[in-house]
Amino acid sequence: IQINGGEIPDKITFARSLLEKPISVKDLFSQNELIDVIGVTSGHGYKGVTYRWGTKKLPRKTHKGLRKVACIGAWHPSRVCFSVPRAGQFGYHHRTEVNKKVYRVGTKGDAKSASTQFDLTDKPITPMGGFPSLWPNQRRFPDVKGLCYGSQKTNLDSQKIPPDSHQQNRFGEDRLEVYRYRIQMGTR
Repeated sequence: IQINGGEIPDKITFARSLLEKPISVKDLFSQNELIDVIGVTSGHGYKGVTYRWGTKKLPRKTHKGLRKVACIGAWHPSRVCFSVPRAGQFGYHHRTEVNKKVYRVGTKGDAKSASTQFDLTDKPITPMGGFPSLWPNQRRFPDVKGLCYGSQKTNLDSQKIPPDSHQQNRFGEDRLEVYRYRIQMGTR
């Protein structure tokens, strides 16, 4: 957990007060705030240049393969430029998605956790038949706009956007806030 704001002794006492205590999702998130979600994209292994960068395939009778780049650069400079598409690792990259809005923080056992002001039907967030390969949601959960990086059951880090950035400063300058934490997106 990354702790921002205040003096160093205050940070240490605040961190010690959190040790071995459960931290609720309601303490970390609030409705309509913006967060950054940090994750790892789905891995696809070693891929060629046509799959990885979408380059055009060469003609049918090309020597030594056609799913290649025809020219990787001039004679001078006598090195391959960084911007030339090459084969290599595709996926499993660390990415940060910024400014994701928290629509709501769901509570444990709430039968109306999927209801909105437009759809007033009483229904839980877990769909009929459950999430594929995941758990029936029995915990508190943040409802975030859009998709998140990674495959199922991966950990996602998320951090609050500091109030002094492009959000309105809602908190006092001297108040300690927890800004970075990890979300478990699967079962254990």
